[in-house]
Amino acid sequence: MPQISQFFGISIYMYYDEHNPPHFHAIYGKNEGQIGISPLALIEGKLSGRVLGLTMEWAALHQKQLLENWELMRNDNPPRKIPPLR
Repeated sequence: MPQISQFFGISIYMYYDEHNPPHFHAIYGKNEGQIGISPLALIEGKLSGRVLGLTMEWAALHQKQLLENWELMRNDNPPRKIPPLR
């Protein structure tokens, strides 16, 4: 499960051989959310409003790179790191 970014204590992961729709995982403490990339939406899990807001802000800025990473990983290639939210 490669970590593709980390900011404000939020770790962003993508997993190889994942199911559709394209998504990533945001982990903060003991909470985890599965975030759809297109459209950006919480698919599953639980994150606080603050953490979800920061994650969605980051994802909106990097939506194209997230989709590119999804395709890379679906083809068994390593993902690229994505800059953190600042």
